[in-house]
Amino acid sequence: MNIVRQKEIWGYRWRIMALLFFATTINYLDRHVLSILAPDLQQLYGWSEIEYGYIVTSFQLAYGIGVILTGKLLDRWGVGLIYALAIAVWSLAGMGHALARSAVGFMVARFFLGLGESANFPAAIKTVAEWFPKKERALATGLFNAGSNVGAIISPLLIPVIALKFGWQWAFIGTGVVGFLWLIAWLYAYRKPEVHPKVSELELNHIHSDQNEASEKQQIPWKKLLTFRSTYVICLARFMTDPVWWFFLYWLPKFFNEQHGINLLTIGPPLVAIYLFADVGSVAGGWFSSHLIKTGMKIHKARMLAMAVCAICVIPVIFAAEVSGLWVSVAILSLATAAHCGWMANMFTLISDFYPKNAVASVVGLSTFAAVLGSMLVASAVGFILETTGSYYPIFFTAGFMYLLAWMVLRLGLKKIELKNLNP
Repeated sequence: MNIVRQKEIWGYRWRIMALLFFATTINYLDRHVLSILAPDLQQLYGWSEIEYGYIVTSFQLAYGIGVILTGKLLDRWGVGLIYALAIAVWSLAGMGHALARSAVGFMVARFFLGLGESANFPAAIKTVAEWFPKKERALATGLFNAGSNVGAIISPLLIPVIALKFGWQWAFIGTGVVGFLWLIAWLYAYRKPEVHPKVSELELNHIHSDQNEASEKQQIPWKKLLTFRSTYVICLARFMTDPVWWFFLYWLPKFFNEQHGINLLTIGPPLVAIYLFADVGSVAGGWFSSHLIKTGMKIHKARMLAMAVCAICVIPVIFAAEVSGLWVSVAILSLATAAHCGWMANMFTLISDFYPKNAVASVVGLSTFAAVLGSMLVASAVGFILETTGSYYPIFFTAGFMYLLAWMVLRLGLKKIELKNLNP
């Protein structure tokens, strides 16, 4: 491989992707603290299952409001400024959990955490669309999205140690401080590729190798995006599938505590195993569709084939609550979380395939709002089901088939031809 080709492959854009990876890691580390401490905090402050559902819902409500606002702000003001403001807000809110002493107090802290964290994925996906050509986007998206699982892996190893040694408040404070360290690195490193002093002409040409995207600068209003069926199809697919991930994120520690007797000292190994596999799924899902494209398969067909494989791999989760062995349950959940992350790597990239760069953050924001609406309904429903029946079976059974149904929605509903005149 010649030196010119090496520079094209190992350009500065991968350093930007690394920053996106670490931001997503911090994002999930901050939001995962509560789920790790939930069994102990619930006992300490006497929350009911329904109240815990409301605490989760308050985060999701703010997240839904935030993605609508940040999507437009990102397309108008750019990721450099808005991403920096967002991580400052969510880091302060994460530290603010240390002041809470009741379910209502945690609801307030979760609300502001959700408001700040809502910018992460729209900002990261828009950054990928600006810094990577289409043939690399699924891999780049899979790599930064893997940070969500790294955060989920670190949290069960780190949070119990901090909480048991220094008190649960310091678990929230410490993770908040990490966000401000990332902020310093972002402000130092980020510029748009067109004006970045460390981006060579060769790399810039590679970034803009998709000829029809180089001039996409004018912002596209929501009212125009909402005239296309594709926007509603993507929103519906995320409405159906994202709540499954939120359920995993917030209820798995409680599920293992109630079903298998796992406590704060022993929660680490099961969750680490699950999110390690989820990380593999994130990178593998992005790599798989990118590999199919490089072998000559059409972009949309490659995305849909990769997502079909992921949807099928989620189905065995219907048995997660029925098996008696802890590690059998962990294996089933590992497959499901890996499949979800592979699904999302392609779902996010599908948006940047269908829409021009100047609409990506807005569409991600709209679809995430739909996802949050579904997650709010599911969070409240899960709390009610567990409070009244004490059984996780109906929850896992429903989750098992959501991705296959969502894949059918995407397969039947997406028509790229309708977007051909989207840009003025």
